Amino acid sequence: MASSASLILSSGTPISPNRSRSGAHRRPASIGASSSASVDLPLRKIPGDYGLPFLGPLCDRLAYFYFEGRDQFFRSRIRRYGSTVFRVNVPPGPFVAPDPRVVALLDAASFPVLFDTSLIEKRDLFTGTFMPSTELTGGFRVLPYLDPAEPNHAQLKRLLFFLLGSRRHAVVAEFRRSFGDRAAFDFLVRCFFGTDPAGSRLDLDGPGLINKWVLFQLGPLLKLGLPPYLEDFLLHSFRLPPALVRADYDRLTDFFRESAGPFLDEAKRFGVSREEALHNVLFATCFNAFSGMKVLFPSLIKWIGRAGARLHGRIAEEVRSAVRGTGTGEVTVRAVEAAMPLTRSVVYEALRVEPPMPLQYGRAKRDMMVASHDGRFEVRAGEVLFGYQPFATRDPRVFERAEEFVADRFVGAEGEALLRHVLWSNGPETEGPTAENKQCAGKDFVVTVARLLVVELFLRYDSFEIEVGASPLGSLVKLTSLKRATF
Repeated sequence: MASSASLILSSGTPISPNRSRSGAHRRPASIGASSSASVDLPLRKIPGDYGLPFLGPLCDRLAYFYFEGRDQFFRSRIRRYGSTVFRVNVPPGPFVAPDPRVVALLDAASFPVLFDTSLIEKRDLFTGTFMPSTELTGGFRVLPYLDPAEPNHAQLKRLLFFLLGSRRHAVVAEFRRSFGDRAAFDFLVRCFFGTDPAGSRLDLDGPGLINKWVLFQLGPLLKLGLPPYLEDFLLHSFRLPPALVRADYDRLTDFFRESAGPFLDEAKRFGVSREEALHNVLFATCFNAFSGMKVLFPSLIKWIGRAGARLHGRIAEEVRSAVRGTGTGEVTVRAVEAAMPLTRSVVYEALRVEPPMPLQYGRAKRDMMVASHDGRFEVRAGEVLFGYQPFATRDPRVFERAEEFVADRFVGAEGEALLRHVLWSNGPETEGPTAENKQCAGKDFVVTVARLLVVELFLRYDSFEIEVGASPLGSLVKLTSLKRATF
């Protein structure tokens, strides 16, 4: 019997240089001038321009947010220039970002150069052409803003690897325990630190404090639904004062200082001060993990929900058979990872169609060539490269039915071969994070908890229906009916 549900999920998109200026399943040719895969492509001048100072960036910002919208903003320029590589201004521009000029890379061939740290510098480019005040992170440049060449990058990333590895045993149990309440934040804190926020001085306030704190960092990149010119003036033209959330951030740091004590005790062993470790683990938990789950989970529910009851039945059958096959009737990591190929594919397909961090940036370390499918382009040292990931992961020259959600796309050998084009983690899905690269330290953790969400949903329900709206981070998904499990 169908039952009504009021669960609402919010999702979407989170996420200045001094530089010089110059006016099917094939492997992407995107490395540099030495790439043998691109030498036969014609050498082209990068098309596009930045317009007049101030006015050009302002006009591009208004078009990006209001007149065209993000996807159409890029599509219209691809058509205008006849190229997926071109020069353009990206938000926020004046007065938040002093230099919004980038070279856009908008296909599966050119985009992966952003992962090559031998060619690309990542320092202070996590949020793009501006960096939020370090007052919002305890005075520290936290790990996402560090380039791998900086000495504390490797130390901090190894510290996060330690946290993820030491608590791996708690993932399934804590996820199942948290499913259905204030899920994401409670789960993360219980899983990583073994404590319950509801029993602390933070009580139930954690998610609200985090949402406000994230807004003060990403505000220049978001739309809140205010009247356009008022919103653009208040949110995109000036930075929100960090002092307005200082008390909230202090409450979060007090909670993590107490809850993460055993983890912080290990920091010195990795060459990291206790205080720097505190602010980095807070950022990793609250910004990367919690906010990332708020993006990914609704997106996953949206795409599965839109696919309809037939897919729901297939997933339910797979999930329940795999759980019965454990012999204990319990969900295990082994069952999730090895016995549910459709569930695995569904998660990867959601990450392909709507990657949770769609914007990536990097600064060219030296003069080099960047290759698209159709040409080579000379990039000068110091220029900022920008990639809009959905245009790379929905590239029709790599994926058939690229704009569609195809649930079993990654099932079988052919599907497995396509995983190198799934890039949500700031690197190919077929590669892994290391202390020397910028791939997401929690890559495997994210995929696991996304699969667990699907597993828990289809252990309890045969099917569901949804309504989809918009939120500042992308999608607002409301479950309107749930059909309880019947087999």
